[in-house]
Amino acid sequence: MGTIVGTGAIIMGKLTAVKAKAIKEAGRYSDGNGLQLVVKASGAKSWILRVQHDGKRRDIGLGPLSEVGPAEAREKAVEARKVIRGGGDPSGLKSGSGRISGRPPTFRELATSYHDDHKSSWKNAKHREQWLSTLDTYAFPIFGDQPVDRVDSRDVLDCLKPIWNAKPETARRVLQRVLRVLNYAHGMGHREHEAPTQSIRAALGKQRSQVRHHASLPYAEMPELMAKLEAASGVGAMALRFAILTAARSGEVRGAQWNEMDLAKKTWTVPAERMKARRAHAVPLSPAALAILEDAKGLRKKPEGFVFPSSRGIALSDMTLLKAIRAASDQNTTVHGCRTSFRVWAAEKTSCPAAAAEAALAHTIHNKAEAAYHRTDYLDIRRQLMADWGAFLAGG
Repeated sequence: MGTIVGTGAIIMGKLTAVKAKAIKEAGRYSDGNGLQLVVKASGAKSWILRVQHDGKRRDIGLGPLSEVGPAEAREKAVEARKVIRGGGDPSGLKSGSGRISGRPPTFRELATSYHDDHKSSWKNAKHREQWLSTLDTYAFPIFGDQPVDRVDSRDVLDCLKPIWNAKPETARRVLQRVLRVLNYAHGMGHREHEAPTQSIRAALGKQRSQVRHHASLPYAEMPELMAKLEAASGVGAMALRFAILTAARSGEVRGAQWNEMDLAKKTWTVPAERMKARRAHAVPLSPAALAILEDAKGLRKKPEGFVFPSSRGIALSDMTLLKAIRAASDQNTTVHGCRTSFRVWAAEKTSCPAAAAEAALAHTIHNKAEAAYHRTDYLDIRRQLMADWGAFLAGG
């Protein structure tokens, strides 16, 4: 067992594999001679060696506990001390390699390592896939092959300035991911300092306000779109019709399960984990929506599962619905834009309260004072609203 550095009880002796694995409390646990096991609040555990190099105290990353056991960590520590005594730089010690590379890892290598260490905790599959791809597009060409301890604010600015206002959302994501990799490198002992966050943000400045709305059709053209979708074949067109009739988001429809459908009560309840606001959402099913579900029963391969499965029995991709709407309309419109068409129709052609129409879209009321007075989901009002919307789309 080791000594926790900082708060906590002091326990003498060396760490064993069993004891290291059993540690739960965040902190630094000493194995002796500068070797420490760092346990983060997330539960991640990694080895560092605290040394003096070029007159400065440095933490050298020796790899995660999942890859490097106590015995191997001690061997690496011995090797690193030999490099220091010989006048070399030990910061390039590679996780699991058992050798000194003579250089710190590159930004690309650390980004890949960070992604490997954390991706299992990310619930959103799209986020897992895009995390590295954004860095590959914008950061790696600028400083991906640069040693991670040499990446400074100027490198990051060279990467972000061309897209900071042109692609604001993408730029913010790239910045967030770059900063996390640099801080990860610091935690692993490959950088002396954390990421220069404040100086980078100060140099970038505020982004110009850009409000971009999803392209949508005038609601008067929606019945024609629905007629074309009804005439089209394929599960994508069927799912899109259901999305339009329920004013639901694409992901909510593509992930819809049969156990969420209460056909007797004519209600679809989307669970909280699949909603943007992380609150369960009850959707009243109009006669037109129920008719689509009746047709969708023919796609079922088992009692439960996806309502609109792909040919492989998994959820449809976002592109499937987008292709369906592009095939049915020659206008520049989007799946999400159909929700806008519904909202404008509700405002201009019905007497439905605005709050009920917003509830139909599962929008969150951000004004806390106003939200305190809205403690209903307007389900009965929305049931009539969705029936009227279905009749309108059918040309009634």
